[in-house]
Amino acid sequence: QVQLVESGGGLAQPGGSLRLSCAASGNIFSIYVTGWYRQAPGEQRELVAVISPGGSTNYADSVKGRFTISRDNAKNTFYLQMNSLNPEDTAVYYCNAARLRFGARIEFWGQGTQVTVSS
Repeated sequence: QVQLVESGGGLAQPGGSLRLSCAASGNIFSIYVTGWYRQAPGEQRELVAVISPGGSTNYADSVKGRFTISRDNAKNTFYLQMNSLNPEDTAVYYCNAARLRFGARIEFWGQGTQVTVSS
């Protein structure tokens, strides 16, 4: 069982920045793909960014060049640095850890944190 605890959401002005953190209950980065998803009101949850055990990253087109995913292995924590925020980034952001085991997807979610971008 993996527990993920998020922090760092809040209110930002357009063009501003926020950093989200997700603390894992153990050293999961060598096994799990970790990442961030978001869900806006009335919309489906969508992938924002992921980082693989090997350190490869992948981003949604809508956030490329503005958001950066990173991790600190010593702290069992990964991050989402969000710059140049715009109102379309307003959503609940969830951190996620996922792996395949015997062909089945095993995943865990954080509790979600609200990000609101508004002037």
